[in-house]
Amino acid sequence: MSIILFFVDGVGLGERNENNPFFTGATPFISSLLAGGKMTKEAAGKDYKEASLLALDAGLGLAGLPQSATGQTALFTGINGAKFLGYHLNGLPNRILRNVLAEHGVFLQLQKKRLRGTFANAYRPDFFEELKGGLEGYYSCSTLITYYGGLPFRSLDDLRRGEAVYMDINNTVLRRLGFDLPLITPQEAGRILLKISSRYDLTLFEHFLTDIAGHNRDKSFAAETIATLDAFLGAAVQGLPQGDLLLLTSDHGNLEDLSKKGHTTNPVPALVVGNERGRLVDLLSQKGSITAVTPALLEQLSGDSQLSTAN
Repeated sequence: MSIILFFVDGVGLGERNENNPFFTGATPFISSLLAGGKMTKEAAGKDYKEASLLALDAGLGLAGLPQSATGQTALFTGINGAKFLGYHLNGLPNRILRNVLAEHGVFLQLQKKRLRGTFANAYRPDFFEELKGGLEGYYSCSTLITYYGGLPFRSLDDLRRGEAVYMDINNTVLRRLGFDLPLITPQEAGRILLKISSRYDLTLFEHFLTDIAGHNRDKSFAAETIATLDAFLGAAVQGLPQGDLLLLTSDHGNLEDLSKKGHTTNPVPALVVGNERGRLVDLLSQKGSITAVTPALLEQLSGDSQLSTAN
């Protein structure tokens, strides 16, 4: 079995209203999975023909707005980053959370079970210069779990060969930065992700334009971002081999409510796609929190119970 973990930053399950671009925007593929519905609170907690949509708590048991560093630590380790610190931490992980990621990152946990994982995102050349110094600065949780897991990072050369996907899916950002790379369609990018995943037990892809669009509160940008996400997801799922799974989830709410500039307290989606999804859905449902994601993935892939570690 192979699983794709599609991490979309800053996406919660919102209401069916004009402030939610997941309700107002065109998401034909997601709607096809949800019996014609939209990815909102109203659609959660249901099993559909080809997918199940769960609502996961991102609050982590602490007051205040969920934030990226603690939420992503919870997602990628199974450890409640906010309770570990005693507060929600925005942005990039601090030294304390780095230590958690270094010891409990999902890629490291996979290796201990003789399973193979990879991070499908491509990095720009300047990152590889920084890598020579051992990544002593501030970096994302996804970068750190890859680094501490001892995995290779994918470059723009990998991207050119169709062996990586950039975070924006279609290379628009790279071209704006002056890199000589072709624009690709979201469908092409989805097929590349699918090809990468065929060689690994777990493949992670991170898309964070969703969080940027939420903070910008630009309805046009939000609609464009969601349309790209939907087409990319569609191509990946439509080629998914029998028995393989895809899990789309997030670290906190934001984009689903453009009436607010910051994050929200909404639950986040766990959209599980694939014919053999029943066990993973059950594992995620037992805890109903983003801390369940890594333990559930590990148990699905290995068969060993890990949910008790998700504090």
